[in-house]
Amino acid sequence: MPEHTTSKQQKTEDQAVTNFREYLRIKTVHPEPDYDGAIVFLQRMAAEIGLPCKAVEVHPGRVVLIMTWLGEDPSLPTILLNSHTDVVPVFRDQWKCDPFEAKKMENGDIYARGTQVSYSLILRYLEAIRRLKRTNKNFKRTVYLSFMPDEEVGGKNGMEKFVQHEEFKKLNVGFGLDEGLANPTDAYTVFYGERAPWWVRVRCPGRPGHGSRFIEDNCAEKFRKIINSFLDFRAHEEKKLKGNSCLRLGDVTTVNLTNVEGGIFPQFNVVPTEMYAGFDIRITPSVDMVAFEEKIKGWCREAGDDVTYEFYQKCQIQETTSTDKSDPWWNTFSTTCENMGMKLETEIFPAATDIRFLREYGIPAIGFSPMNNTPILLHDHNEFLNEDVFLKGIDTYCQIIPALANKIL
Repeated sequence: MPEHTTSKQQKTEDQAVTNFREYLRIKTVHPEPDYDGAIVFLQRMAAEIGLPCKAVEVHPGRVVLIMTWLGEDPSLPTILLNSHTDVVPVFRDQWKCDPFEAKKMENGDIYARGTQVSYSLILRYLEAIRRLKRTNKNFKRTVYLSFMPDEEVGGKNGMEKFVQHEEFKKLNVGFGLDEGLANPTDAYTVFYGERAPWWVRVRCPGRPGHGSRFIEDNCAEKFRKIINSFLDFRAHEEKKLKGNSCLRLGDVTTVNLTNVEGGIFPQFNVVPTEMYAGFDIRITPSVDMVAFEEKIKGWCREAGDDVTYEFYQKCQIQETTSTDKSDPWWNTFSTTCENMGMKLETEIFPAATDIRFLREYGIPAIGFSPMNNTPILLHDHNEFLNEDVFLKGIDTYCQIIPALANKIL
């Protein structure tokens, strides 16, 4: 009689994991995301689970998909489970395997772009609802699932337009969930607010001339002053973060120089007429935005009277969601997690997600991706998620969704 083995490699793969890996192979990667492929997959999942599905074009070529699980009392404010369908580009030579193969290692680690952000969230929502519907239980509130395009490029033609659309207003959302981050410890991180992204491009004009001369009023000197001002502030905030163990990344404002332009390559002997510096700024909710923009204006004046700036993105959303036990939504969510033995750590999200647009409209919402004992690899090389962590996340949503959907305020 042949010997039986219980190795992970030879076990039958859970269908939820198979579905997850299938979705990971859809290349919704910028700059040309395959949104059609994602929608076809999600529509198939909706049909299998038995969820009515509606596609809403909020911008030419940008479709929001909405699935509905109707509650017993449709008049009650609803629960929105939101996620996005796009992913950021990859540097293939830095990956140990094809980032769109969804390769599973012997220990169950699944490598692919989107395993942590945010394909795992999409599939855990769907697989949790698949399980819950099999129990034939009904909940008081309607639960909606929304799948957004273009989150990774700022959400301008995705969630930002969707919240202004009539179809969104019909949803009557009372509480929202969206993505969070992995946590490398036993704890789970919950995000109750976000830093606001400002993308600023500074123009430094100046007199041109031959590269052999000391040219007055040249753009490079202004460029240097601008970079020093922005990065000196960056150093100040970094020092503040490292000097206070109670602070997290989301509690300070970050500045990074991400784009520089100037000169005519390979013409090294010509001093250019202008140089540009682009900065990615993430402003924590406690900062006065008016005062911060005045600071930017001051840096430009110090560099030169003709130095100007423009915004490529200027988010001014600073609303946060209560994490006080007196708040009924937070009390329901946190108590449910605690009853499952989960330790929660609350933070300001250091980047930006689509859920900020809900908070802007006064809708309480939190970012939460149940991935503990997992390194934070969003947008990183060799992004992965272990299948056991993925499956445990489905169990978690099987408790959270009913608790929220049955909540009576």
